[in-house]
Amino acid sequence: MDLNLKGRVAVITGPAKGMGAAVTLAFAREGCRLALIGRDIAAIEPVATEARALGAEAMVIACDITKGAACEAAMEKTRASFGGRIDILVNVAGGSGPIGKTGWETTEEEFDEIVHLNMRGCFNTMRACLPTMIAQQGGKIVNVGGTFGMRGRAGRMAYSASKWGLRGITKSFALEAGPYNINVNCVAPGMVDGPRFRTKVVPEMAKRLGISEAAAVEKHAADYALRRVSTDEDVAHACLFLASDVSRQITGVDLPVDGGWAML
Repeated sequence: MDLNLKGRVAVITGPAKGMGAAVTLAFAREGCRLALIGRDIAAIEPVATEARALGAEAMVIACDITKGAACEAAMEKTRASFGGRIDILVNVAGGSGPIGKTGWETTEEEFDEIVHLNMRGCFNTMRACLPTMIAQQGGKIVNVGGTFGMRGRAGRMAYSASKWGLRGITKSFALEAGPYNINVNCVAPGMVDGPRFRTKVVPEMAKRLGISEAAAVEKHAADYALRRVSTDEDVAHACLFLASDVSRQITGVDLPVDGGWAML
């Protein structure tokens, strides 16, 4: 598809694997100029190589998004390399936190770690890029949240709290940045078919219920109105939509990409 994104400068966090890599390559196919930021630059470089093979400009910047100064430096490097512009920010980087623990079993350290990453990380990158977007009188910010931040989830309290918090951050920034022609939205993936789903979620369900892994996949998909599990590309396409001008009148929204679970 052509969403008229060719030449726009897009900063993408967490681009090394999974949906982050899918988002990166989707924006590369649209002709964006990419700044790919994260802590492990060796893991990011192969994705950058793929993006370049698709004809996109792509630079890799070492950055710990939980550090405000590091985010400021990453945005400065982006501006220096791409004509002073930052048109798009997609915050994919994040963590999952403790899994299978009740709230009272979760330690303070576990809670603080995931909230710090999933909330403060996005806050830092947004805070670092918004002055540039304000000066440009335009920009698009897409935060990747999660459906457990819309309905909650037993055994995932800390993660759920972090994604609920990200929704609040997104909506407040949308109100503040709106007068400058800046859209700020949140994509909320449900379960995504990938390595973790296939090697952890499905085998655990199959073992617990005494069924085959194929049956476990079908049972999981049956929770959704569309009877299928989302893919990384589904999430990437939602990010493209919210980063393009076809969504010019949409801001502050939570867009579930879950086949019909969180909202139904």
